[in-house]
Amino acid sequence: MNDRTALVTGANKGIGKHIARLLAAEGFTVYVGARDPGRGRRAVEEIGAGARLLVVDVTDPDAVARAAAQVDRLDVLVNNAGVSPSLAPPAESGVEEFRRTYETNVYGVVTVTNAVLPALRRSSHPRIVNVSSGTASLTWSTNPNPQFTPGSGGAAAYRSSKAALNALTVLYAQTLAGEGFKVNALAPGLRATDLNPRAAAAGGDPAEAARGAVHLALLPDDGPTGGFFSWDGTPEPW
Repeated sequence: MNDRTALVTGANKGIGKHIARLLAAEGFTVYVGARDPGRGRRAVEEIGAGARLLVVDVTDPDAVARAAAQVDRLDVLVNNAGVSPSLAPPAESGVEEFRRTYETNVYGVVTVTNAVLPALRRSSHPRIVNVSSGTASLTWSTNPNPQFTPGSGGAAAYRSSKAALNALTVLYAQTLAGEGFKVNALAPGLRATDLNPRAAAAGGDPAEAARGAVHLALLPDDGPTGGFFSWDGTPEPW
């Protein structure tokens, strides 16, 4: 099984780099998706054997097409690239903030996924993992949740984009189920990354979240699809 291949977007840092590292340790050839070639090369060097640089800006359809042309067969796609420009509520967020956030967190996922679908269809066990957020849960946004302040409406662009990503996860899962795909969303939990100031101040280990993504990437053929799961495998409410 050492011929398995994976692509992780936004893999030059944070949770994405840990996902790439863990998949490489599982024997995958891992395409380390990075917008910045220099940072991508450094990540590949740090990950070591099995890592391959794939320069790709998920917001640029031409760049995505060029990157996809370099991938002949793909077993796992992890849509990890994401942005969170601010923690502002909707009334304090301009449309440009929403546009920028959706370009990466929603449109970028569609662009990359559709571009590599031919390569995924060459796999016997294709898997797609979309890195979402527990703060995207509409159930938790309207009921008490210790992970964030209910009713605050903060991080509106980010949270709404991840709610849209959850919907796409369901729709892709339904569309591709007959071809053996498993498509699921991951709530990684608050991790110490540079996603936003709140995350940067957090103490959560990104590697712990990465293990949750890899679990979904390695699901057996009788595993779930169209689900939303915490990093520890617990189903999350939509």
